[in-house]
Amino acid sequence: MLGRTVRNTVRLSYSQIRTKTTRWPGGIKYHGFTYYPRFPDEKDPPYEPTKLFMVQRVKPVKGNPYWDKKLLKELRLDGKQNDIAIVKNIPEVNAKLWKIKHLVKITPIQCPNGLPEEGDYDGTCLTPFGEFKVSPRLKVDPEKIAATEEFVKDKRRVDGETLRKLLRLKWLIGW
Repeated sequence: MLGRTVRNTVRLSYSQIRTKTTRWPGGIKYHGFTYYPRFPDEKDPPYEPTKLFMVQRVKPVKGNPYWDKKLLKELRLDGKQNDIAIVKNIPEVNAKLWKIKHLVKITPIQCPNGLPEEGDYDGTCLTPFGEFKVSPRLKVDPEKIAATEEFVKDKRRVDGETLRKLLRLKWLIGW
């Protein structure tokens, strides 16, 4: 009986304690928070936010609530587990990503070699680390593209289905 009284007294005394919050001088106010630099003359380095994010789903959809599944479907991440989506860095998309942050890995896309010129997207690749690289070595020769299209459209070409039929006949007849 005495133990309960002591516990209740301790519980009441902790709940009645007021905490006094002190505000540190010299804070820089940003939208939603105050930043306190270590030194008064310290300045943040200039930072340019990225325009695009690479979002990769890393957790399964199964067992999550319907609202998480709905957001994953809107971002087209409801297929395979390691699917990747490229999304804009805008407040609406960021709000969606915040709600499913426990299911995805978000990587900002950087362009170390600069953005490609208009219509010059052939020699580009996106690395798993979010680097969008422009390389002239990756460009495909237009003659090779034309030759490939000509080969695909050729009527004399033996496609997979025709080859399977011919090989099946050869097996059954025993040529």
